[in-house]
Amino acid sequence: MSFSFDPIGFIRSPYTDKFGIPRQPRLVEAAHARLELCPEYAREEAFKALEGFSHVWVVFVFHDDCLDAGWRPTVRPPRLGGRSTVGVFASRAPYRPNPIGISAVAHEGLERDGNGLALKLRGIDLLDGTPVLDIKPYVPYADALHDARSGFAQERVVCLRPIRFEAAALEGIAQADPDGRLGLRALIEQVLTQDPRPGYMDRYPERRRFGLQLYDRNIRWEFDEQYIRVLSVELAC
Repeated sequence: MSFSFDPIGFIRSPYTDKFGIPRQPRLVEAAHARLELCPEYAREEAFKALEGFSHVWVVFVFHDDCLDAGWRPTVRPPRLGGRSTVGVFASRAPYRPNPIGISAVAHEGLERDGNGLALKLRGIDLLDGTPVLDIKPYVPYADALHDARSGFAQERVVCLRPIRFEAAALEGIAQADPDGRLGLRALIEQVLTQDPRPGYMDRYPERRRFGLQLYDRNIRWEFDEQYIRVLSVELAC
């Protein structure tokens, strides 16, 4: 048996590159996104009563290179530093027999503009352009399992080093987000607090400078002995 599904819409998010995307949803609350609906699904009545729910499940397709990459029965999760393997079905790795994912995120209502109808989302962990297959309301009494065990993913990983912005970075933020609409500074802070470096980086302590892309900006930062220093925020080439 085989099945074919058409997306109901596509995600527009600040994550224009995979590096830097938080490894789970809702870890970066400053990450706002839109689900821009395809014309045949851009109907307000299809979302009637959704305003009563604070969060939704987003069912999506890992696209980019995942569709043609194939899969393996074991993977090396970043949480384990890339050193240990687990079964692919014990992970949330994107390279799966069917590259489908789910994220529970906050939704902030519908918006219709020149691009059509969109559902506004917050706390997203999806690459810009991600195809979405479905939206379902999050129901706390059924979906929040308080006695659940979380295996090797016991705790949220947070980097506790203070974040400092160099003058060049602050100037770049002011140019990229002059009215603060994007919340770019908060977004950078929250993304870096998740420590987006690969899990194996403790093997290379001499490497301190890194970069990632948010929206159309390259963010350069470094780890020193005390701080995470944001060095520059520049227009991506």
